[in-house]
Amino acid sequence: MTGGDGDDGSEYAVVVVEPETPGNVGTIARAMKNFGLSDLKLVDPPELREDGEAYGFAGHARDDVLPNADEVTFDEMVESYHTVGCTAITGEDARRHVRFPFRTPAELRDSLATVEADTALVFGREGRGLNNDELARLDEVCSIPASADYPVLNLGQAATVTLYELRDLFVDETQLPDVERERAVEADVERLYEQFSAFLDAVEHREHKRERTRRLARRLVGRAHPTEKEVSTLTGVFRRAARDLEEADLGRGPPDRG
Repeated sequence: MTGGDGDDGSEYAVVVVEPETPGNVGTIARAMKNFGLSDLKLVDPPELREDGEAYGFAGHARDDVLPNADEVTFDEMVESYHTVGCTAITGEDARRHVRFPFRTPAELRDSLATVEADTALVFGREGRGLNNDELARLDEVCSIPASADYPVLNLGQAATVTLYELRDLFVDETQLPDVERERAVEADVERLYEQFSAFLDAVEHREHKRERTRRLARRLVGRAHPTEKEVSTLTGVFRRAARDLEEADLGRGPPDRG
């Protein structure tokens, strides 16, 4: 998948309004490359020198995302995209309608997956974020759930968290292997229960204790959905343990009644 394309062909851009620190622009560019985006747009940015901190913070995004960033006006961005303003401060109800309703990044991901529209994710200034006049012109509001004692994230952090949550819109594959977890077949799981039961018979002589422990084991394994390898290994462990206990009992012979 190419940098800013969604699964439905929609284009996605990241817009930073009046960033004050070149390093944060570089951090955002790096996060964009991490999560499959390439279209960076800047409104009144600082100077981004190739020997400065923006390029230093950008990682491999210094090769494409950062040098290809476009400088735009706020008006141009609003006129060209479905817009999502990202803010830490939200309204509590509809009386504060400029910042309400809002979505978390995870909720936004599910919503945008159903929308065929070129979309801009808009981040504000380090110190003040997006103001009410700017948010009033945007289509949606997004906010990252954070501690009520300190909800404001650094600009680069906020963009990274948001793009991570939205990554499924932009990235088909990641570096993580696509591993399907397959539950062992039921016949093998039942053999595990049988060997565990035999083990219990060897170590626990009170029937009511054995029955309760069998039920607990069944509930535990049922929730775990073990793989074939896991079931096979545990079955072998309990089989050997039960056999060793049985042989130890035989070796002791009958009690000495001398």
